[in-house]
Amino acid sequence: MNPFSSGTRLRDMIRAIRSCKTAAEERAVVRKECAAIRAAISENDQDYRHRNLAKLMFIHMLGYPTHFGQMECLKLIASSGFPEKRIGYLGLMLLLDERQEVLMLVTNSLKQDLNHSNQYIIGLALCALGNICSAEMARDLAPEVERLLQFRDPNIRKKAALCSIRIIKKVPDLAENFINTSASLLREKHHGVLITGVQLCTDLCKVSSEALEYFREKCTESLVKTLRDMANSPYAPEYDVAGITDPFLHIRLLKLLRILGHGDDDASDCMNDILAQVATKIESNKNAGNAILYECVGTIMSIEDNGGLRVLAINILGRFLSNRDNNIRYVALNMLMRAMAVDAPAVQRHRATILECVKDSDASIRKKALDLVYLLVSESNVKPLTKELIEYLEASDQEFKGVLTAKICSLVEKFAPEKIWYIDQMLKVLSEAGNFVKDEVWHALIVVISNASDLHGYSVRALYRTFQTSAEQESLVRVAVWCIGEYGDMLVNNVGMLDIEEPITVTESDAVDAVEVAIKHHASDLTTKAMVLIALLKLSSRFPSCSERIKDIILQNKRSFVLELQQRSIEFNCILQKHQNIRSALVERMPVLDEATFSGRRAGSLPTSVSISTGAARNLPNGIAKPAAAPVADLLDLSSDDAPAPSSSGGDFLQDLLGVDLSPVSAPSTSQPPKGGTDVLLDLLSIGTSPPEQSNSSASDILCSIQDNNAPLASLNDLTSLSPLSANATSPASPAPVMDLLDGFGPNLQKNEENGPDYPSLVAYESSSLRMTFNFSKQPGNPQTTLIQATFTNLSPNVYNDFLFQAAVPKFLQLHLDPACSNTLPANRSISQSMKLTNSQHGKKSLVMRTRIAYKINDNDVLEEGQVNNFPGGL
Repeated sequence: MNPFSSGTRLRDMIRAIRSCKTAAEERAVVRKECAAIRAAISENDQDYRHRNLAKLMFIHMLGYPTHFGQMECLKLIASSGFPEKRIGYLGLMLLLDERQEVLMLVTNSLKQDLNHSNQYIIGLALCALGNICSAEMARDLAPEVERLLQFRDPNIRKKAALCSIRIIKKVPDLAENFINTSASLLREKHHGVLITGVQLCTDLCKVSSEALEYFREKCTESLVKTLRDMANSPYAPEYDVAGITDPFLHIRLLKLLRILGHGDDDASDCMNDILAQVATKIESNKNAGNAILYECVGTIMSIEDNGGLRVLAINILGRFLSNRDNNIRYVALNMLMRAMAVDAPAVQRHRATILECVKDSDASIRKKALDLVYLLVSESNVKPLTKELIEYLEASDQEFKGVLTAKICSLVEKFAPEKIWYIDQMLKVLSEAGNFVKDEVWHALIVVISNASDLHGYSVRALYRTFQTSAEQESLVRVAVWCIGEYGDMLVNNVGMLDIEEPITVTESDAVDAVEVAIKHHASDLTTKAMVLIALLKLSSRFPSCSERIKDIILQNKRSFVLELQQRSIEFNCILQKHQNIRSALVERMPVLDEATFSGRRAGSLPTSVSISTGAARNLPNGIAKPAAAPVADLLDLSSDDAPAPSSSGGDFLQDLLGVDLSPVSAPSTSQPPKGGTDVLLDLLSIGTSPPEQSNSSASDILCSIQDNNAPLASLNDLTSLSPLSANATSPASPAPVMDLLDGFGPNLQKNEENGPDYPSLVAYESSSLRMTFNFSKQPGNPQTTLIQATFTNLSPNVYNDFLFQAAVPKFLQLHLDPACSNTLPANRSISQSMKLTNSQHGKKSLVMRTRIAYKINDNDVLEEGQVNNFPGGL
């Protein structure tokens, strides 16, 4: 006989496949066997049909296609014998699923078998229906399944209940047909039928509110009685698992009681006693007992309020935290996080155990425990919890430092009781994990230090001490360099010494040494080195005796391969050599950084009336005796065209400095939103962002006024824009005036030569909710290129999120779009975006552009389109 004929036994085929040494040999054996099976199918071989289907099922489990044998399943199901039907139904469940159209042909056979006199054939049909039932089959066969829920044999009732679960999930509308019959299953003594009946009732409650109310009214007491009998039952060997009677049924009953008790006081009162009994009687030294206790805790937390029960449940979770099994500790932490919303004081009692879990060797438990600690912190316990976390930060793994650092910084900022404590804790974090701190964290620290005028000396001394031992932490270096540059004289003269400080002696040379270490450190990045150069420029004015040494350090970057450092070095050297008379004004101490404005911009938008409720931007006390604060200026808004200029000595700073009137004409006191992807502090330092945008005419007028008044002073706004770090931030108006300002005041600065002819502004698009305005300028000597400043104004009271402007032009035009200054457009505010348009047919063809503006209002997408054909002539 051919070893691969249809008469080959299944075991022979399996043996032949397993003896193959390569995948190619296996494919050859399977291919030959499939060919033999196909031949037998085409010849309608009835004798070996069940054997062929068994082979196909094994081949299917190996991953080979067996679709050609699907009809053989139906033929075996339609046969009268039990062995054939058993193979047929098994093949039906393995080879087909509910998406196969062939299943429509088997519905009638299933209906006949569900009404068969042989209970074993009925069981086969129920198993198949419970595995592959589709919505159409559920509607056709639901009456037969409902009838079988009351069948005499418990195995059939159990299978019918499982099949009913599949039916109501596929067709929830049929749930009402099973309510009465499923309730009768809850009175079963057979545990197999009872557990399936409980699961059926649970699923009915999830899909039908009518079923939920019915079971609450009719079945709650009987379920409580069943659970009590289970908890008090004597030893039953057929159901015993680790000394507990049928823990699976325990868990199913508790889950159903959880659903019935949620939102219903009467049902909750009915089950309080049995839940307390289960929680106290079940032993927790076995996994089965822990599983029941966990479900019991979940039920207690879900039903209506009972303070004593909840304390008991949380104490059980506290015991779980001391278990050696990682899985039990993890689920306990997960449940405690849910319990925080229900009974936070009870969870607080286990704070010490939770903190120990933060130090666990398992990464998932550490992270979950840290999330729970974050929820536990309040203003009353922030100091001890933060101390514990910072102490652990020193010994934590490198991969965990980032998550832990972010949580600590968030807690300190949110719950800091006073600024001196905030500064101390942030310095500890920066010294231990400064390389893991995000930029906005150290930006916020600088803002807080700037606002704590009585703590300037304390802060710079603390930073100097910390810097001596943690110079490799990048974020700490940046904050230290900024503070030494601003308050270096306080460091040297020990200004503002507090009682809690130890005396420190720092000379001017020591302060310069610290800054020099930062710029020469091999790990310092571009941002740090740029900040160091600015700090050195400031120190050259504060420490005149070290001016030459500072000049030498700055000149060391004159030939740097990094263009930004080279440019800064040349510019600052120019200030030191040629502009000694204006140096002190250029580098005088920065005005106080406004915390409210910083917090609003950090959140992504600046509301009309800023209200700060969390973080360091709250009105925190300094932590020391403090005199009344003097009015401060908002330095963050210096680059805003419509913001009031900061005051100096009671007058207009820029007006005193330049001798010109720069006050805005009836402009509201508002602030522009932050530039996308950057931070306001970086704007101040001109690091990583483009310089503040100024109109060409105003820049030229300022310079002309400087000539006329013989006042060789640079505005503070120009100081912060000495050298933009971004390589692509090439604003056409700002570089030339700044360099002219540093290199001398030439007599031939003329507005028309620098900026070209003026072009009128154009309202390119306007609707009831949005206005888009274009302002035009030309580069000298390049008439083909037009620089367009687009301003988008929100005319509605809504905030536009995910704001995106797109434009399309004909082929003879080339368009370059810079990113918008923000992707959020606040209500009644404006944002801007620059673009460059090159016309290859200049003088022959005029500009034309199609625009598309997309944004979201309350998560609803809005799209506005338009076309601009009325560009001014000559562009």
